[in-house]
Amino acid sequence: MVGVNKVILIGNLGRDPEVVSFDSVKKATFSLATTEVHKSKDGSKVEETEWHNIVCWRGLAEIAERFLKKGMQIYVEGKIRSRIREDKEGYKRRVVEIIADNFEILTRQYNVAISANETENQNSEQVYEEIIADNFPNLENKSNSNLSKLLSEDTEIEKLGDLPF
Repeated sequence: MVGVNKVILIGNLGRDPEVVSFDSVKKATFSLATTEVHKSKDGSKVEETEWHNIVCWRGLAEIAERFLKKGMQIYVEGKIRSRIREDKEGYKRRVVEIIADNFEILTRQYNVAISANETENQNSEQVYEEIIADNFPNLENKSNSNLSKLLSEDTEIEKLGDLPF
C-alpha cells in the first residue's frame, strides 16, 4: 500500500528566511507559527501556538528570499521530514521539518488577486493599472512609461501560462 505525506499550514513567519547556497542550489529556512484557538473547561479562550521549521529548495528558496518577511501570513504545502543531527555537545537530536512544495503569501499588502467580476467590466490592462497603483503607490510619481513597461512585462509573462514553481 502507498502512503501519503502531505502537510498544509497557514501561519505567520517567525523570522526572515535564512538562505544558504550550495554550488548553484539555494536552500531557504524559516519558522512558521500556527495558532489554534479553543475554549477550556471553564469557558475561557485558550490559544495554542505550534512552531514549524520550513525548508524551501531551489527556485522556491529564491522566491522566499525575495518576498517573505517576518510576520507575513502564508499558506504552505509540503511534506514532513525528520532527521537525526548531532548538537554542539555531541547529543543526537531529532529534527522535524516541513519541506515546502509551494507557498502563497496571504498578507493582504502583498496578495494580488483579480476576481472574475473585476475583469468582466474592464479590460485587463486597466485592472493591472489599478492593482499596480494600489500596491505600488510610489510608481505614480514616475513617468507613465515605467507603468507601461511593467504592464507589457506582465502581459508577456501571462502569455507563458503556468510557471513551474
